[in-house]
Amino acid sequence: MRPIIPDYLAEVLGEVEPDVSGAPAAYIPELAGADPERLGVALATVDGQVYGVGDVDVPFTIQSISKPFAYALALADRGFAPVLAKVGVEPSGEAFNEISLEHGTGRPLNPMINAGAITTHSLTAAADSGPAERVERVIEGLSAFAGRPLAVDEKVCASELAHAHRNLAIAHMLRSHDVLTQDPAVTVEGYTRQCALLVTTRDLAVMAATLANRGVNPVTGEQVVTEKVVRQVLSVMFSCGMYDAAGDWITQVGIPAKSGVAGGLIGSLPGRIGIATFSPRLDHHGNSVRGVSLFERLSSDMGLHLMGVPPTARAVLRSHHTTGTPPHAVRVLDLQGGIGFAEAERVVREVQNTTPAENRIAIDLTRVHSIDDVARRMILEITRRLTLDGHDVYLVDPETTLPDPDPGDGGHVTVVRETGEAVTAPARDTDGAPS
Repeated sequence: MRPIIPDYLAEVLGEVEPDVSGAPAAYIPELAGADPERLGVALATVDGQVYGVGDVDVPFTIQSISKPFAYALALADRGFAPVLAKVGVEPSGEAFNEISLEHGTGRPLNPMINAGAITTHSLTAAADSGPAERVERVIEGLSAFAGRPLAVDEKVCASELAHAHRNLAIAHMLRSHDVLTQDPAVTVEGYTRQCALLVTTRDLAVMAATLANRGVNPVTGEQVVTEKVVRQVLSVMFSCGMYDAAGDWITQVGIPAKSGVAGGLIGSLPGRIGIATFSPRLDHHGNSVRGVSLFERLSSDMGLHLMGVPPTARAVLRSHHTTGTPPHAVRVLDLQGGIGFAEAERVVREVQNTTPAENRIAIDLTRVHSIDDVARRMILEITRRLTLDGHDVYLVDPETTLPDPDPGDGGHVTVVRETGEAVTAPARDTDGAPS
């Protein structure tokens, strides 16, 4: 059978390829000379499958796409409070290279604009690290996101440094507010080296998928940053990642994203997929023209908009029935699917609205594939309260979907592999021991 997903991606590429509007970034000579016909798209799933079509293995510099990943490293290295004290999280509504500083504090509005990204770079590695150590930390960190060693394009780096006047002005403004505490020129040099890291579209898809996968690289299995850090990064990407085009992006595409002036563009859909595109022609916002079109098409075709209302799921309660005969009859709540708060609330409501005549009650998780933390606590609270009401409670959990099932004070639950074990188990006395 012919591969389905690559064929689909090739079809989408073919549809956007005729668009020759926009132009490569002109303010950096090395980028201005990029081949404008380059075009690629890659998808990486959270279980490590990578699909790519077009120029997905052609190296180019990461540029501003480095910003969310460096922000993640700063949060991991310094903690949330020190980073948030220096860099805000509010959209600027301005171009990426504007001097957007918070009135009164001089704090950059967010880490996705240059002012914030320069500050973020200064916050990577330990507080007593030198400039070389910070750059090394960024290279190693972004390499972990990509799943392979990355290196700096020295020609692009030199070209950018020769035209870094605006970033130097921003850095000096930051230093005047004591947001930067280091030499502005040295910090800008480190930040420029960060932006000059060479990546491929395939690399970027894996990096985006690492964010989608709660900070675990789906190819290498390495936990690069914590889930808490990922949530912060994706939140800021969603509202600030596309600069002054963020509103259009959120409504039309609806995926946390980040663009770069070399033509790269990434999107990360939590729990599902990482996407990357490459096309050097940029629009007036500094975003890839064909990259934006690709994302619009992918989001529409694949139903990826984060705010899209999912179809109504099958009921979490597959059945509510009795098995066995008195006095060993068991009331079975047979659950299914993924269980979050809304699904667990349905189970709570079902138990509250029913007064089981049976002494034994089994909650069957055999067909449940996931339970989030709040749902786990709610299910265990059900078992605790049923115990306090005098019932023997069993958890049918052959795959250990709900680990460490401790119902808490006064509760008791017996874990079994199948419902039949609840029927044949000896009754418990009032102290919870078999009688």
